[in-house]
Amino acid sequence: MTQPDHALGSLSEIIERFDHFSIAVRDIDASHTLVTLMGGSPAGGGFDDEGNFDWVQFDLPGQGRLEMISPATPDPDHFLNRFLAQNGEGLHHLTFKVADITAAVARATELGFTVVGFNDTNPDWKEAFIHPASAHGVLIQFAEFTEK
Repeated sequence: MTQPDHALGSLSEIIERFDHFSIAVRDIDASHTLVTLMGGSPAGGGFDDEGNFDWVQFDLPGQGRLEMISPATPDPDHFLNRFLAQNGEGLHHLTFKVADITAAVARATELGFTVVGFNDTNPDWKEAFIHPASAHGVLIQFAEFTEK
């Protein structure tokens, strides 16, 4: 097995922790059976800043969170409706809490990853994504936020 070349640098000083995994679903309320099975307890939720999708998070036993996201619009061009049409319900992204979103984006770009969706307009939640095409098929989210 080939080991990663840490001489290239990493985000180890910037990533604070793995925060959550997110599952895209058509109906959050109909998906609570999975949360019950996993022993999750409610940890918050609501709509994104533009009101385009609904989200809810659950604390899981031990550590980590499960998030469910669902489109709040029937618009077929909405990113979640496109995702659900192409892939069905399932894993949407993994989120890592970072200390500095700008530094995380710069480092990921230096390492050759394609960064998309950079948004630092909300001082309480800054985010960027590594495109799945450059991350072995997985959408990776970096998020800089203050704990509540």
